[in-house]
Amino acid sequence: MEDQLIETWNIHNRINLYLLDGVAPEALTGISASKKGRKVGEMFAHMHGVRLMWLEPAAPDLLEGLSKIEKDQATDIALLRRSLEESGKAIEALLKRSIAAGGKVKNFKPHVTAFLGYMISHESYHRGEIGIVLAQSGYPLDQKISYGMWEWGVR
Repeated sequence: MEDQLIETWNIHNRINLYLLDGVAPEALTGISASKKGRKVGEMFAHMHGVRLMWLEPAAPDLLEGLSKIEKDQATDIALLRRSLEESGKAIEALLKRSIAAGGKVKNFKPHVTAFLGYMISHESYHRGEIGIVLAQSGYPLDQKISYGMWEWGVR
């Protein structure tokens, strides 16, 4: 079961990266039609930031080498990609530790499986939001990317 939970997280993280790879650099400044909320790049940075937020109380040692992405850095695709890769590995390590510790994630209830569900739900919400904002700002996702995010068996 441990391998399946870890694989699920890694597939999810690769889908985030697949989405990011499908976004044109100029589209990272796209914002919703209401002109409120985060820009596309800021949403990717937010996903990374929430990962760091959970690592801080649960496994602060896993934060080593990781840093928050500031708003003015959220247009740097290479930085976004590298940060999501690195924080993805740190969350993977947290999941492995938590499984080994009897399924407990420090400062999260009820258990590691729910934590995984929470993380995937949060980031998937923002993936959908990114797709909407891209369309509204004139940079709709290519259909290959839109449908490819659902191909969990090949990601």
